[in-house]
Amino acid sequence: MNIYKFELGMLKKSILIWALAIPAFFLFYVSFFPMMSGEGMDTIFEQFPEEFMAFFGMNAELPVSNILGYVALTYGMIQIPMAIQASNYGFHMLSVEERELTADFLLSKPISRTKIMVAKFLAAMTSLTIVNLAICASTILGIIMFRANQAVDWSAVIILLTTNVFFQLFFVSVGMFVSTVVKKVPSVLSLSMGLGIGLYIMSSLGTMLTSTLFHVITPYSHFAPAYILAEASYDWSLAWISFAIIILSLAGSYFFYLRRNIASL
Repeated sequence: MNIYKFELGMLKKSILIWALAIPAFFLFYVSFFPMMSGEGMDTIFEQFPEEFMAFFGMNAELPVSNILGYVALTYGMIQIPMAIQASNYGFHMLSVEERELTADFLLSKPISRTKIMVAKFLAAMTSLTIVNLAICASTILGIIMFRANQAVDWSAVIILLTTNVFFQLFFVSVGMFVSTVVKKVPSVLSLSMGLGIGLYIMSSLGTMLTSTLFHVITPYSHFAPAYILAEASYDWSLAWISFAIIILSLAGSYFFYLRRNIASL
């Protein structure tokens, strides 16, 4: 039984929905940039409190009248559905047999738990990569189409796009870890939305309140679009935290999954 192909087949509908919805949202939103590229928009936004601007991830170095400033604002929003999708796969992949009571069938096959976990993880990452490629293509296309003849630092854009892999990995690995340590995953969707939206709110509050603690625990701050597009570099003082959490979560998921008493019929 090829678990990888089976899992990937089960995710086909999900891949199609996310690969169409997220890029479409980005293109729709960035299409309004030509109307906001005048200096008058900067004057309007300057009237808002700094805390308000910080909450939505706006950077004084990249005003919304600049295409990269507008992309930073938009990209911060599409990171939320990216996080929800990745979290959903993480919570789902190792807990589905227990929820559907099909563990007997899977574990009775001549295949180790290690191979099961690796196959499921690769299927999830393949799905996320397909969606990621669609997001990258729509981002580049959107900037080319709607930049209003402004110059673009493409190296900064490429660096931003590379963060998608680590951003997705963070939520997948954390979701996997949680699903292996809790006795039962009650609702994958509610947990995915809670994790994805909750960490976004924490990141926004951390920026607004200048709280270091909030920045440390959320990948939205580790891979903040405004910082990356302004500096053309990762914020390495925070990015390494995500890398460490990914490694520890994957290692912890593997350790607990091999020793877990999986519920079945």
